[in-house]
Amino acid sequence: MSHHSPPPPKHKGEHKGHGLPRGSERGSSSRDKDRSASVSNSVPMPAGGKASRTNCPPPAPQKTANRLINEKSPYLLQHAHNPVDWYPWGQEAFDKAKKENKPIFLSVGYSTCHWCHMMEEESFQNEEIGHLLNENFVSVMVDREERPDVDKVYMTFVQATSSGGGWPMNVWLTPSLQPFVGGTYFPPEDGLTRVGFRTVLMRICDQWKQNKNTLLENSQRVTTALLARSEISVGDRQLPPSAATMNSRCFQQLDEGYDEEYGGFAEAPKFPTPVILNFLFSYWLSHRVTQDGSRAQQMALHTLKMMANGGIRDHVGQGFHRYSTDRQWHIPHFEKMLYDQAQLSVVYCQAFQISGDEFFSDVAKGILQYVTRNLSHRSGGFYSAEDADSPPERGVKPQEGALYLWTVKEVQQLLPEPVGGASEPLTSGQLLMKHYGLSEAGNINPTQDVNGEMHGQNVLTVRYSLELTAARYGLEVEAVRALLNTGLEKLFQARKHRPKAHLDNKMLAAWNGLMVSGFAVAGSVLGMEKLVTQATNGAKFLKRHMFDVSSGRLKRTCYAGAGGTVEQSNPPCWGFLEDYAFVVRGLLDLYEASQESSWLEWALRLQDIQDKLFWDSHGGGYFCSEAELGTDLPLRLKDDQDGAEPSANSVSAHNLLRLHGLTGHKDWMDKCVCLLTAFSERMRRVPVALPEMVRALSAQQQTLKQIVICGDPQAKDTKALLQCVHSIYIPNKVLILADGDPSSFLSRQLPFLSNLRRVEDRATVYIFENQACSMPITDPCELRKLLHQ
Repeated sequence: MSHHSPPPPKHKGEHKGHGLPRGSERGSSSRDKDRSASVSNSVPMPAGGKASRTNCPPPAPQKTANRLINEKSPYLLQHAHNPVDWYPWGQEAFDKAKKENKPIFLSVGYSTCHWCHMMEEESFQNEEIGHLLNENFVSVMVDREERPDVDKVYMTFVQATSSGGGWPMNVWLTPSLQPFVGGTYFPPEDGLTRVGFRTVLMRICDQWKQNKNTLLENSQRVTTALLARSEISVGDRQLPPSAATMNSRCFQQLDEGYDEEYGGFAEAPKFPTPVILNFLFSYWLSHRVTQDGSRAQQMALHTLKMMANGGIRDHVGQGFHRYSTDRQWHIPHFEKMLYDQAQLSVVYCQAFQISGDEFFSDVAKGILQYVTRNLSHRSGGFYSAEDADSPPERGVKPQEGALYLWTVKEVQQLLPEPVGGASEPLTSGQLLMKHYGLSEAGNINPTQDVNGEMHGQNVLTVRYSLELTAARYGLEVEAVRALLNTGLEKLFQARKHRPKAHLDNKMLAAWNGLMVSGFAVAGSVLGMEKLVTQATNGAKFLKRHMFDVSSGRLKRTCYAGAGGTVEQSNPPCWGFLEDYAFVVRGLLDLYEASQESSWLEWALRLQDIQDKLFWDSHGGGYFCSEAELGTDLPLRLKDDQDGAEPSANSVSAHNLLRLHGLTGHKDWMDKCVCLLTAFSERMRRVPVALPEMVRALSAQQQTLKQIVICGDPQAKDTKALLQCVHSIYIPNKVLILADGDPSSFLSRQLPFLSNLRRVEDRATVYIFENQACSMPITDPCELRKLLHQ
């Protein structure tokens, strides 16, 4: 597979660690071209007899609940009435496997995954397949969002032993939890090019009975090889690689895979890739006077504009869908994930800072409007996702995208008003359909609708600029803008009457941390205090519901209960590395947006706990899970790819740099250098797999700006200077407000702050960089000039 331009994944998921970090493909759309199952194994599997039937019978009514009924996870609860005797991940299942000498069947997914729904409907609801599983295996179900450690370990096996990975992920384990066969989605029965789930189960049963010792030996050998292959360590290296070299190589690899016409970095499917766009903006800033710098800016801005105009954006209800199934960003896989909204709101704000184009700030506002309306708990937390599937009408089987699709007839009925002043007879509906590319036959290619559910349906996607649409009908641009906005609002009100998509009301500390960043950054950049308030409420929610005061540890999950309450799992699911890293980032962003030092203090405490629980004192860098939490797992991994979410190690590198700049504590810088050194080989080999870490490497070697504003937090002149800083794209900075109180938290951390004085009793800025201090500045215009240098 090319390091530059990977082909679309053949399986339900994508390769990690080789191509561009498009983001883990969380399940796949029903419109994917290749629906073959991915099967991997550590020993050759002899051919088994095919089942005599080509289709499973419909499942018999099954009312009896299995033990998953006692779980909180929406995904596990979706399987609580399967005829499969499911166990949650835990000692009870492991003990049963050992006692009965049975292999473990592990299925991993998440509640808004289309192909997870498919496999449950086709296989896990089937009585015969349920009987096969219950008689021959101990079946364990895991929500990957609750247990990312379990998911990462066995996904490493599946990707290393096959050509793909994704969800649902199905792996067969020995009673000691070592994998020996794995795959993704399986159809229930054999097809011309696909092996069916029933056949796989029967073959594994035969192998376990006839060649169990060989299976165990090979499983041990594969586990040992994976352990060696996945090791990330400082080794004998003293320092990380050159940032200039890594930057240049990462940019060149992205440039070679770039789609000139539609933006993005692959043919199809295409993912929103905030980590790549972040890198390109940072690269532009440090190479502004070069051709490559201009190219990086153009690539990022064009990609963001094409995404926002495409069907991957929900033009009616706002927010972004998970990914596009085509090159044009037209037909999406319709699920909406919180982590996409969080990261995209930040990157669209950065695009606004860089370009000054309000198109980008409007997109960011729309994303946050969607999150506020659809993914927010009344207590301040944020839900995980909305499903791709929903019933077209009540009582009908859910279909992918049903909530978001429109026919020409529907739009004409909703928008029949004539448009005055047009050069030809025109209704509001016709204007909207022209601008967004709707047609009587539908605008979805039949090859993207393998189940034939979308005939005559349309996905809204911007076909023309406002200027072209206005010129086509002899109208003013602002008049067209107003008519389209009114039309979209009427469609939105009509859509409220459709059956809703399933909401995953699980709340994850990591994703809530990302969302706190989204609201905090947008609030500060756009000068919208209400967004900063939402970020503050999100942080308060985390502290109230996802933080254990006695131990100082974060909890991974909590859940929306009845009547707006918040429920906890018992025992609690403790936080993983990504929970700490993303929450610390959110708190640092919130401190800079609000200048409330209490959030900085909590970030410092969480970083201390993170170091104690996850730091590898021998090899450097952070493990993804606590040593105690993952004692049963055969591997303890360090995440080494910036994908749909940035690697927690990449984010931690940035956090350590910022904490060093905010406190002056040298140990934070030492840890950052050690972490970057541990990942040296990975960055050298495939820098494009770690663009967020390459950004951290650059920040570490170029040093951060310390921007100190001395002033009264409530005074107008102080706020004017703060807004000036927030309006400019400066990724490698820390912003400090010195209020003159020598007993304040920051004054105790950075004693030099007490020596800084206001000029003529006006709010004054000092910029520290490369161990040098600027002259004091009181005028926002002068500050802007200096920061733009």
